[in-house]
Amino acid sequence: MDLEIRKVTRQDPEYPALLQTIKNPPSALYYKGDLSPLQEPCLAIVGSRKASSYGSWAAYELARRAAAYGITVVSGMAYGIDAAAHTGALDGGGKTVAVFGCGVDICYPSSHRKLLGRILQQGAVLSEFQPGTKPHPAMFPVRNRIISGLCQGTVIAEAALKSGSLITAELAAEQGREVFAVPGNINQVYSFGTNKLIRDGAIPIVSFDDVLEIFGLDRRAEVKRKAPKPLLSPQEQRIADALRREGELSLNRLAEILQLPPGDLAAEVTYMEVKGLVSSQAGRIFLNE
Repeated sequence: MDLEIRKVTRQDPEYPALLQTIKNPPSALYYKGDLSPLQEPCLAIVGSRKASSYGSWAAYELARRAAAYGITVVSGMAYGIDAAAHTGALDGGGKTVAVFGCGVDICYPSSHRKLLGRILQQGAVLSEFQPGTKPHPAMFPVRNRIISGLCQGTVIAEAALKSGSLITAELAAEQGREVFAVPGNINQVYSFGTNKLIRDGAIPIVSFDDVLEIFGLDRRAEVKRKAPKPLLSPQEQRIADALRREGELSLNRLAEILQLPPGDLAAEVTYMEVKGLVSSQAGRIFLNE
């Protein structure tokens, strides 16, 4: 894994070609990892930080399917939809790139260090902000133009009416890129933004074939990359063993058994739920077997 921070300018051949075409492209990008996945077809998958289980599943599954077709998944490594998208691409054996709203030497959010490590093994993290630049709310809308600008299409997997991902959708449209949205429950606040996008002209994702069309692909183009079933991390294995032994448990009870802080455990359980390893219902967590 290459952890050295590198810099690429618009004059360098490694600078992403699609990004050159947007209004006000970054004069330089700082990155860690491998930028070559950006030379492949790229799909942005973004959405709300506070995501429902349905939204997380949709982002994860779309990214996993994209990976099977050799499509690079681009997102922002935030909580919720972004994390699910990166994880889906990684579990699918594909490539993924995270665009930061801070310096690439800062893991934000800090709880995503494990995810960051996986991304660097199968892709890259990049930013137009110099190393050492701390995250600030004003930087993320600026960052969003890069996420959409790197990609032929942008998927909003789930978004409330005030979600920042709607800015990404607007930027993608201004850049002449395809904008997709995953339809959601009309009574679910987390879907109000995506449903509005569809009403205003975004392409509804009825099946993954809707995404394949913009890349000129069909089902026959699937890369013969049978990704192995994701291996459990040591922490995930402990959680799975406890649930297998004890049965359904509340988060607090599981935290007591494993002697882990509930906040840290909640993040692990969320990743496992996105990957389909566990489910939760009525405050109880159980193993999917």
